[in-house]
Amino acid sequence: MEEKYDPGVIETKWQSSWDKSGLFKVSEELEKKKYYLLEMFPYPSGKIHMGHVRNYTIGDVVARYKRMQGFNVLHPMGWDAFGMPAENAAISNKTHPAIWTYQNIDYMRMQLKRMGFSYDWDREIATCRPEYYRWEQWLFLKMLERGNAYRKESFVNWCDSCQTVLANEQVEAGMCWRCGKAVRQKKLWQWFFKITDYAQDLLTHCDMLPGWPEKVTTMQKNWIGKSIGAQISFPVENMDEDIPVFTTRQDTLFGATFMCLAPEHPLVIRLSTGTSEEKNVLEFVERISLQDRSNKAIENYEKEGVFTGAWCINPVNGRRMPVYTANFALMEYGTGAVMSVPAHDQRDFDFAKKYGMEIVVVVKPDDRDLDPSTMTEAYTGDGIMINSGQFNGIDNRKALDEIAAFLEEKGIGKKTVSFRLRDWGISRQRYWGAPIPVVHCDSCGIVPVNEKDLPILLPEDAALLEGGQSPLPLLDYFTKTKCPGCGREDARRETDTMDTFVESSWYFERYCSPKSEDGLFDKKAVDYWMPVDQYIGGVEHAILHLLYSRYFTRVLKDLCLVEYKEPFTRLLTQGMVCKETVSCPEHGYLFPEEAEEDSGDRTCKKCGKEVSIGRVEKMSKSKRNVIDPNYLLDKYGADTTRLFCLFASPPERDLEWNEQGVEGGYRFLSRVWRLVRTHIDVIRDAGSFCGEPGQLKGDLRELYKKTHHTVYRVTNDIEERFHFNTAISAVMELVNMMYGIEFKKDVKEEPEVIRFAIESIILLLSPFVPHFSEELWEALGHKSSVLLAPWPVYRDDALINDDFLIVVQVNGKLRSKFSMSSEPGDDTIKERALADDNVKKFINNKQVKKIIVVKKKLVNIVT
Repeated sequence: MEEKYDPGVIETKWQSSWDKSGLFKVSEELEKKKYYLLEMFPYPSGKIHMGHVRNYTIGDVVARYKRMQGFNVLHPMGWDAFGMPAENAAISNKTHPAIWTYQNIDYMRMQLKRMGFSYDWDREIATCRPEYYRWEQWLFLKMLERGNAYRKESFVNWCDSCQTVLANEQVEAGMCWRCGKAVRQKKLWQWFFKITDYAQDLLTHCDMLPGWPEKVTTMQKNWIGKSIGAQISFPVENMDEDIPVFTTRQDTLFGATFMCLAPEHPLVIRLSTGTSEEKNVLEFVERISLQDRSNKAIENYEKEGVFTGAWCINPVNGRRMPVYTANFALMEYGTGAVMSVPAHDQRDFDFAKKYGMEIVVVVKPDDRDLDPSTMTEAYTGDGIMINSGQFNGIDNRKALDEIAAFLEEKGIGKKTVSFRLRDWGISRQRYWGAPIPVVHCDSCGIVPVNEKDLPILLPEDAALLEGGQSPLPLLDYFTKTKCPGCGREDARRETDTMDTFVESSWYFERYCSPKSEDGLFDKKAVDYWMPVDQYIGGVEHAILHLLYSRYFTRVLKDLCLVEYKEPFTRLLTQGMVCKETVSCPEHGYLFPEEAEEDSGDRTCKKCGKEVSIGRVEKMSKSKRNVIDPNYLLDKYGADTTRLFCLFASPPERDLEWNEQGVEGGYRFLSRVWRLVRTHIDVIRDAGSFCGEPGQLKGDLRELYKKTHHTVYRVTNDIEERFHFNTAISAVMELVNMMYGIEFKKDVKEEPEVIRFAIESIILLLSPFVPHFSEELWEALGHKSSVLLAPWPVYRDDALINDDFLIVVQVNGKLRSKFSMSSEPGDDTIKERALADDNVKKFINNKQVKKIIVVKKKLVNIVT
């Protein structure tokens, strides 16, 4: 055993050993209980960052721990390689997306292997490979056949910078989720998946995911957004047309005095065409299309709109209602039309005041009347119905059901349920994606390609056009094809590609049999491995990826391909990795290595000016507050890097970067190394003590019990809470205890107890710092990997604490004694001492100035 811990040598040695032995390869073993551990796979963006390191380290700890517990563990890795992230990065680096992606995959794979992660690399997938997206295209055809996929013309979220459509979930505060540029509304023909068919089921099962964080299921519930109300038809005056409206406040229907349509509503242009308002409407619609159309942004806008030139009729009282298009009406909510009731909705009230609309009160509080001419805000509370015909005088809550029944009876509406969730638009006008397997024929219309012709290959030699536009529409050898239906030679392939979230909505099933050539996956393999037992990733995917994955799994179940509805049994959303920002008045944000410290002052290396230290934020390239994992690997090694990520913070919380914390981790491992080296000659040929605590005395007894207690703590911290920081802390306490014992070397059981303690330390640390643990395990004489050793088991009788005597002094004089367990902390001992009757008598209601606890044996109370 070498004198000093050298991570560079050790880690290279063991990574080579693992690779040669195929230690991490796994297959279905029906007699063993399976455990599927999965971290969200990365975009091959160039290099792994500290967020990757933390995410994958957390997963690797659990995978190794479960394997040592006897589970058959599936722990795969692959690449979310299609889509805008890879394409935009390639454009920025002036290279082809295919070249950029494959080069990055090779480099990032090397980085992940260097971290010592226990991946079965034989199962590696890349979603840009034809053998992967072939089956995605097959699934698209099945969804098209069943009506789960369809094409329609609609207003969509369009990013001019990325030259593509975005799903609602990909628009964040009016900005593109990838490039951060403004998103506008544009009308295009698009392909959609009917996720709305599963809205209620997705919502219901949010309450059947006990292993998921509540914040994630709450976010999904809110996004699905179920509302119970009524759909009402408002006839358009002088037209054979109705405006359907969804409302949850049908009790206020008699107070509706005008109608507001979303600017994207298809009726807006039709109603205004040929009227004196046509020009104003067109200008308004165009202007609003450039605004942030998110709910949050609209709440902050001044309410505005324009008259369309049309009127509709309130179906319950015949009132003529002017039809406006307004910026606060959203196409994604209800039907895109709002029956405006200014007396009882604040947005409508503001709009009515601005444009001089009539305000009619139809719900009044029990204790007073409301005068529309003097109202300063809408009344949104409950009360008694007025100005509502036959419903006058009844409670408005009761009126909800009665009016819904009345509408249905008269054929002008019905009670219904509406969801905020909209069908998933999957068309992307980008090159780097899976081609949509349909053909456009002038005779047949849209025709699915034949399954035998899959995959429809993306031409990887195509050059991107200026601004990132897709070259596919201009490639005759790609677009021109024969119609699969009638055989016409002038048919055209679809040139839109699929949203990258389609690839990530089923990749976890593909891992079960990644080389399957007969289908998406081998059903027997999926039946064995799925669902994923533990999924790990960022909370930013709570709506997009996780909701789409749940939807796709339901589609697969309806196709009789899987037996389950939910793909992920447990979910852990890890916190972000954060670091302070550093900025120079001349050069802006600086990378950490671009600033230097001298005598407490930090200056810019480029210009020598003093830098300012900003707040701690998520590590990001734009803020330059990033640490390159390669720097840590070169300086400290993978195990120290892993240890810091695990020890600095519980996994669900943000981790704040701290160089001293990394150095502390390295010192701890060096300390364990020295401990083993100190005792190696004594314990190398000794057995491991496994008797009862009562067979031992003194320090050996305490060490033996402490070791079992440490096994108990580490096991529970991993199993129950994933609190790796406290698990590591428990091992540190055991190491400290061993350093504090003067071993006598004349006690027969001493080598066996020391070996038991040291072996336990190595086993407990092995999921966290695997290379380090392998080296020490081998030094103890073991011939097989530490990963193949069983997880240590604690003795219940070793967890029983010995009582001992505590002496209490008041102002230096003995006043009482009592026995306590050795486990309570100092604060508990203080509380017990102050509660003692004899102690209370001698304190005699005087103010206690100080309480001193000495080694949990003596308490001195000073008054």
